Amino acid sequence: MRINLPSVLTPLAGGHHTLDATGDTVGQAIDDIARRFPALSPRLRDSHGAPYPFVTIYLNDEDIRFLGGFETPVRPSDELSVVPAVAGG
Repeated sequence: MRINLPSVLTPLAGGHHTLDATGDTVGQAIDDIARRFPALSPRLRDSHGAPYPFVTIYLNDEDIRFLGGFETPVRPSDELSVVPAVAGG
């Protein structure tokens, strides 16, 4: 499957905006890219391995929080998009 990263995270992924990942669930796909790019791990999940509330991950345009979180099943043809919250005023 393909994982799309925002520009702010691409330096932590070797400059890649898009990564290929494997796994049967969203969490396994996140684990896969975190193993290959360890600096991404703390930006995508907390110290217990759970998703952050301020980082939204979409599976084919659907928010995974409403699909089952990191336990959401995925297929090789799926696309994940990581969208961190942006603060400002």
